[in-house]
Amino acid sequence: MDKPFQRKGSESNAHVGRDFESKIQKYFAQKNLPLSAGIMVPIGINGKKNHSFDLGNEEEKVLIECKAHKWTEGGNVPSAKLTVWNEAMFFFHAAPPSYRKILVVLKDFNAKRNETLGEYYIRTYSHLIPMGVEIWEYNEAINEAKKLND
Repeated sequence: MDKPFQRKGSESNAHVGRDFESKIQKYFAQKNLPLSAGIMVPIGINGKKNHSFDLGNEEEKVLIECKAHKWTEGGNVPSAKLTVWNEAMFFFHAAPPSYRKILVVLKDFNAKRNETLGEYYIRTYSHLIPMGVEIWEYNEAINEAKKLND
């Protein structure tokens, strides 16, 4: 069966996401920040409802969303995927202000644009990134992450 929106060589996009979350969990554990999967926090603008963040640490008050998206095969912007990043920004906005909020994205460089997908997102969607939300880029090849924004 042809699956044009599935990452080549992967069993499913859900597996790609879970594998990425696991890598991020291990990475932050190495940096002395133990994280649990599926941390539930009440969020809301008008009332509250529990939301499950990909990773978090209740004691340290940290919430993390993970996105392993890449540029399209043709080097174009994966617009539909970035709407999910925007949704994460809204969840962070609606989360309690006492939490540190981090979006960790896969480092994927586009030579034609001379920027990574994370850099592109910050450049074009900065107006949707709440104050204090950190955007980190994870380089799978060297198991290293760095914060992109201030």
